[in-house]
Amino acid sequence: MPARRTHTYSEDPSAPPMLRYQASLPPLPVPSLSSTLAKYIETVEPLLTPAQLAHTKKSADEFLASPIAATLQARLLERAAAEGDNWLSKWWNEVAYMGYRDPVVVFVSYFFVHVQDRRRTNGPQAAAALIKAMLPFREMVVSGKLEPEKIRGAPLCMDSYKWLYPTIPSDTARAFPASENNHIIVLRKNRFFVVPLAVAGREISAPELEAQFKQIIAAAGPTPASTPLGALTSDNRDNWTHAREALVKNPANAALLQKIESAMIVVCLDDTAPVTRDDVSWETWVGNGRNRWYDKHQLIVYENGRSGFLGEHSCMDGTPTLRMNEFVLATLGAGKVDLGPVENGNRQAPKAEELVFAVDDTVKGLVRDAESRFDTLVGAHDLHVLHYEAYGKSLMKKHKLSPDAWAQLVKQLAFDKMYGRPAVTYESAQTRKFKLGRTEVIRSVSNEGKAWVEAMRAGRQDPIHLRTLFQRAVSRHMQYSAWAADGQGVDRHLFGLKKSLQPGEEVPALYKDETFTKSSHWELSTSQLSSQWFDGWGYGEVVPDGYGLSYAIGDNYIRWTVTSLKKGSKELAHYLAEAATEVRDMMEAARKMDEKKETGEGAGRAKL
Repeated sequence: MPARRTHTYSEDPSAPPMLRYQASLPPLPVPSLSSTLAKYIETVEPLLTPAQLAHTKKSADEFLASPIAATLQARLLERAAAEGDNWLSKWWNEVAYMGYRDPVVVFVSYFFVHVQDRRRTNGPQAAAALIKAMLPFREMVVSGKLEPEKIRGAPLCMDSYKWLYPTIPSDTARAFPASENNHIIVLRKNRFFVVPLAVAGREISAPELEAQFKQIIAAAGPTPASTPLGALTSDNRDNWTHAREALVKNPANAALLQKIESAMIVVCLDDTAPVTRDDVSWETWVGNGRNRWYDKHQLIVYENGRSGFLGEHSCMDGTPTLRMNEFVLATLGAGKVDLGPVENGNRQAPKAEELVFAVDDTVKGLVRDAESRFDTLVGAHDLHVLHYEAYGKSLMKKHKLSPDAWAQLVKQLAFDKMYGRPAVTYESAQTRKFKLGRTEVIRSVSNEGKAWVEAMRAGRQDPIHLRTLFQRAVSRHMQYSAWAADGQGVDRHLFGLKKSLQPGEEVPALYKDETFTKSSHWELSTSQLSSQWFDGWGYGEVVPDGYGLSYAIGDNYIRWTVTSLKKGSKELAHYLAEAATEVRDMMEAARKMDEKKETGEGAGRAKL
């Protein structure tokens, strides 16, 4: 592996502050074939029998030596040179998002649960404050005044922020000028209402917003609309495309639809009041499939003032929306949001405009079909939140170990307890240090991790020996994480090589080997986002027999959200807690043995 190069960044004086480093960001690199294949063999080894490993090594060696491999690598390098910024971006956005046809809800969307704001105990009050707090962030993004993100002093790509306000991906991304579309859409009882964010050139106040939301709740009444058009956005993307065509045959509907698509955000005022982490996570993730518009970012606000965010994933990953949500919640928490004068609430709020679609029997039938498919899909799933409070990153750092690697190894031990073997595990690493970078896979299973898990499962092992094995596994995980962040992982490169095949060319044997399929069948799809302002977050599984396993690490807790097609989410959560405790006990036992040894040695020296 070549030494990591340092990169020189320069500021572009002609660019807005948010994009001032954009032009000097490096392009996504193309790894060497030999490096990728060596990592590939190393990462599949813990998953294979000796015979399977020998076969896979042979196929990798033959691929490396083949003319087609050299040709594919050359084509990829040519593409990288031609694209300039990022050889992967267009391919990945199409294959992983725009061309992906399964429903976004469950399979693509992700959610954040907000920490409860106990000063705001009803839906209209909470929604008004959240929207007011979001407006300054939108202004910074739209004007380009937002400071670019950095990691260890290096700026990150900010290109995806252009899709934050207001956009509609819907398989073809489209951005609307914020200056001409200064409104939000509010959903209540499956009905759509337009709320302007300014009146006569003056930004609307929080009391005025709250009055609007109360008015909407009253107008929507107690009975949900019988044809919930939002359900169409929960469907398979081809079904939704055909339904949209049927809907916009009426030109009036097309204009109403654009009102939704051009909104800053959709606010769902739900009529439920979830309390537990499981319930509020479930409602924020999927809801009832009706009072939603899954093609847009959505604020979900409940009757009791609880709230969350549902992210549309197509044009950006979780870090920009994490920053936006943290800004909103942190500024509200610190009392730094200008909510506007209280007396504005006494003004007569303009009557909310309801978007009333003309729906014929064809559209009604399509909606009923979408509802049925949503109920079947979501009904097959479960979700369980484990908020583990025995320790968190404070203890992990006390032992001078990476909290993320620690949590990943807990997952490996938990899965082995449940299934008796390693889990094929995906951890998301962001590659935003490169132009238009999104993600790369951290292949979390390693030979070192497997050796430690087997020793833990064997029982009655010396804690110091177990700790040594654990430390080696942590180091290995950190190394692969660094590779992935540097664009030197396995999966995106192998994807690019395969995409470089031309029509009529045979797929190399490496890709036909069962190991290739097995090693990318992500039984555990994992990702960490940690924030003091969140009470949970999550997403769905990526394979039918797998688990979505999001996590957050606080000073004194680890929180996992487990989702699956009812494959024992609660049982896996049980094993996660058991494994986390065993790791703590192992590390503390080794520490005490260190202290005892040091004390004994000190006493011996004193006697001499």
